[in-house]
Amino acid sequence: MKINTKSKNTFYDYQEKDIETIFDQMESSAAPKLLYQLPTGGGKTVVFSEIARRFIERFGKTVVILTHRKELCTQTSTTLKNIGVKNLIISSTSGNFKPDCDCYVAMVETLRNRIKSKKIKTNNVGLVIVDEAHHNSFRKLMSSFKKAVVIGVTATPFSCDTSKPMKKHYNSLITGVNIAALISDGFLAKPQSYVYEVELNSLKTGLHGDYTISSSNELYSSAAMQDLLLQAFKENAEGQKTLIFNNGIETSLRVYETFTAAGFAIKHLDNKTSDDERKKILKWFKKTKGAILTSVSILTTGFDEPTVQHVILNRATTSITLYHQMIGRGARKLPSKKTFGITDLGNNIQRFGPWEEPVDWKYVFEHPDDFAKQLHHHSNGGTSVHSHALPAELRAQFPNTLEMTFDVEGNYQEAIDTDKKPKTVIQQSVRQQAKMCMDNAHTLSQAISLAELLQPEIEWRVKQYVKCLDNASKNYKEWLIEDYKNRLKGLIIKLYPKVKAA
Repeated sequence: MKINTKSKNTFYDYQEKDIETIFDQMESSAAPKLLYQLPTGGGKTVVFSEIARRFIERFGKTVVILTHRKELCTQTSTTLKNIGVKNLIISSTSGNFKPDCDCYVAMVETLRNRIKSKKIKTNNVGLVIVDEAHHNSFRKLMSSFKKAVVIGVTATPFSCDTSKPMKKHYNSLITGVNIAALISDGFLAKPQSYVYEVELNSLKTGLHGDYTISSSNELYSSAAMQDLLLQAFKENAEGQKTLIFNNGIETSLRVYETFTAAGFAIKHLDNKTSDDERKKILKWFKKTKGAILTSVSILTTGFDEPTVQHVILNRATTSITLYHQMIGRGARKLPSKKTFGITDLGNNIQRFGPWEEPVDWKYVFEHPDDFAKQLHHHSNGGTSVHSHALPAELRAQFPNTLEMTFDVEGNYQEAIDTDKKPKTVIQQSVRQQAKMCMDNAHTLSQAISLAELLQPEIEWRVKQYVKCLDNASKNYKEWLIEDYKNRLKGLIIKLYPKVKAA
């Protein structure tokens, strides 16, 4: 059954019920921080856009919607316009608050920079909506919206960083209808799962807990895994429009080569693909029957193609959020599509349980540490590289620094997820080591000497960074090491007088 709201837009009963529950809780305290969970495919964007519309109508205050991808900014803006909400996208090149607009869509970092530069004042902001709230990037802005209502929206209320649990930032969790009910009521397609048990002992986990790109590439690019993937495709998905998810560009390119050689229509997509080429590939995928698209990272959010008939997880992950996002790409229902296929080549279903199986998200929200331990217990295979071993004599040179390690791969993945250039990882690493040197030196020359001691660590970090890039040359790595050392020394010379003066 469907019902009409004041805006003359049609909503499903479960969506209307959730909107009313959110407003009831919103009005029960001065500035609540609410977390709203609804599965992928349940219409989160539609729900929070309607919340924005009603909030402006009821309270006459400004609404800000934060996202972590450019595509999500555009999609959200379009949804708002479709229900009659005038809005403005605040991008890196345009847009500030205007007198005739009450709703803004922005990426977290962009808005943060505008606020810091005093180009935007947040006094009249009454509501902040955070899309994909599990990323936790919004926490950087919390101090700017102390008097505003904050609503985080996610399909999986479990923080990407277990050291920053979501209950630390939100007062309560509101859960929507679960996946099983959405399937039963005809809103989502029913999955058919095919599981191939894979030996994962060669995989390594990084600081953020997920399997590293380099170890994943080594396993999934192997001839044996390529043969298994092709066999699984032929057995379960041949002739169906298929998405293949990988953990590294090297693997995805190998998949492209393997399927092309086997005579299948396939294209490859990653974060380095230009916007124009990406549009062409996605258009081809949409219009081509039985098309196959192999990708890395970028199609887990901000991508909606209902004609997908099969999803292949050609990777393992320890992230329940990523697990739900990948499978959710195939769950959209059409009159001609009532089911879809899942082929798991990473023991993910064994790790998390069937995608359609209900999860007690309130327990996850209240007991994130216990839930994390359960996931770890169910993760078979994989060794830990959580910390990069530093010599004791080197650590002794930096007594004022608690944390000397730097998660290159984790920061690289975060940069990709937030549409930043990969080189920002090197910039962050240089800043961290510059601070280490200055914090442990009494003179500028001593700080520079400490930087020279870090050469082995610098080489290790650059090596990890180049692995993330997949296709960087040896000459590029050697140049990058020299450039890194020059940047580090230059930054220390530039900042040391200011730091000591402060």
